[in-house]
This record gives sequence, structure tokens and C-alpha cells, in this order.
Amino acid sequence: MRLASLRTALMAAAALAAAALPSAASAETKLKMVLNWKYQGPQGFFFVAQDKGYFKAEGLDVTIDQGDGSAAAVPKVASGAYDIGFGDLNALIEFAAKKPEEAPVAVYVMFNRPPFTVAVKADSPIKTPKDFEGKTLGGAANDGALKLFPALCKSAKIDCTKVNITNMAPNLREQMLMRGQVDGVFGYVNTIRFSAKLIGVKDDQIRFINYGDYGMDLYSNAIIVSKKLVKENPEAVKGFLRALNKGVVESLKDPKASVASVAKREPLIKTDVELERFDATVKDEMNHPEIAKIGLGSIDPTRLKTAIDILVDANGLPRTPATSEIFDPSFLPPASDLPKKLF
Repeated sequence: MRLASLRTALMAAAALAAAALPSAASAETKLKMVLNWKYQGPQGFFFVAQDKGYFKAEGLDVTIDQGDGSAAAVPKVASGAYDIGFGDLNALIEFAAKKPEEAPVAVYVMFNRPPFTVAVKADSPIKTPKDFEGKTLGGAANDGALKLFPALCKSAKIDCTKVNITNMAPNLREQMLMRGQVDGVFGYVNTIRFSAKLIGVKDDQIRFINYGDYGMDLYSNAIIVSKKLVKENPEAVKGFLRALNKGVVESLKDPKASVASVAKREPLIKTDVELERFDATVKDEMNHPEIAKIGLGSIDPTRLKTAIDILVDANGLPRTPATSEIFDPSFLPPASDLPKKLF
């Protein structure tokens, strides 16, 4: 009897100890994420969160893959190939207008200034969008700036049909521009600037015609998540954003360590150039005045509504998505935790 009682007591103690530990399921929630682009300096935000164990502390096992364009992240998440993407909010608006039932939703906006541009050689006769008419512009098929070109044409009052558009492999963009094979190339300012620098092109050899200078005050890249993930595991979405936000805060404090996290994944990067790219991204693509009030990650609903209207009108989209279809603030960390000063 005594032996049986002891065995029962030990089993009860073991059960209590097991109950006190995190469940295996919560510790092994696997998430697949696709980036906007290749492993470069600004991707350090995500890798710092991974390297410092912030995702793991939230019970998440996150796999982060390279991307092939900000616009491409949207259909990849919508199709279920990925749970999470770092993609262009404007591509999401277009997708939601056409396929609302399948569209992902943005939950944390990181690039809140419009980085979209057409780069030309410094000595090019192209000075304004009107000068694109009769010229050849090139870009990768999934490039965010290329996708938004019809909206720029409408905003800047130029005739898109008079512009010849050609597609190219992303890694050939800057070379084709400098060789004169195209008159201009689509892209993000800092992506083009630093990719050109890596092939020996100096800043004063390129000029940028920026969409934001022609009435397009748009948001850009955001964390987007699938409808399936939102429905089945909303706590995983919240945990991911808590971890990422910590990674952002740490990266802003120590950019060198952030770029070093990228170099662990891609040892061939030039860390000095990628550090410069990181700093330029923070200052040029993330540092919108509104974050001093609402914090990085959140949005101004009025500004987002204006962006939606611009895209629906310019692209002749079949419906106008509500702002709530595009951005859901309910998963964000507390406003007090969101960065309100980036440098």
C-alpha cells in the first residue's frame, strides 16, 4: 500500500511539473516568411529578432526566405505558400480590390514613405515624368514602382501608352541603365542607389525621379499575414510583431550589429555598403513625420484611405477596399512600445 501511494504521489508531481512547462505545440509554431528582396542591410531587423531569440521566446519557429520583389510577396502569402510576407502595401490594395476573399492583411507598416522611383543617368535629358514619353523604361516584373507606374502617369498627367516598358532580371537593372540599354529603370531609391554602388557607380552618376514628388504620398512595405493565420492563430501574429518590434528597436540602437546579422546569412555582402544602405533606408523610407505621433508600425487611416483612392482611380480597379481590409491594427504591440524616433 505504501509503495502504491508513493507511486501515485510521484505521478501526480510529474503531472504538475509538466503542466507548468510551455506546451510543445506553443513552442513549435512554425511560420514561413518571405522577404521583399535579397539579404541586404535593411533585412537586419528580422534577423536580429531571430538571433536574439525574440521569436523563440514567443513560441515561434520562423523561417525567413529571400524574396524577388515587394509586389511578389502579396500573392505568395495569399496562395498559402507563406504565412507572412514583407511586401508592398500598394500591391496588397490592388490584390484586395480584385480578390477580397483571398487577400492577406497588413499588420505592421515599416516603410511609411514612398521609395518608388525611376532612376536615370545623371546626364539624361529626362527631367520630369513628362519626359518619359517616347523613352524606354525597364524593371523587374514584380517591382513595386513598375506596378505603380499607371498611377504615376495619372498623377503626373502623362500618357503611359507613349512609354515603352521592358522587363529585365533584377540583377541586370543598374548595368542596363548605365550601358544605355534603357533610358530609365524602376525601383526603390536605395535599392538602386546601393546596387549601383556595388558595381562601381557613384551617387553623382544617377538621378531619381521620385513618385512622392508627384502627388503620391503612399505607404510602402509592410508585414502582411494570411487570412488563414489570422483566423487560426491570432496569438502567433501578435507574438511575431512583438518579437519583430524588439528587433527593430535593437537594430535602430546598433545598426552595425543588425547588418552583422545579415552577414551571417550572406557572407559575401559588403558590410560597409550595407550599413550605409541600412541608414539610408531608415532616414529616407521609414522616417515619416507621422511616426512621432503614432509610432512605427501603425498608420494614419486618412492617409491610407487617400492612397487606396489614388490606386483604385489610376488603375481602374473593380472595387474600393475599406482601410480595415488593408490594415488591421489589433495585432500591434502597445503604442508605447512602438518606436517614435528612428535616429
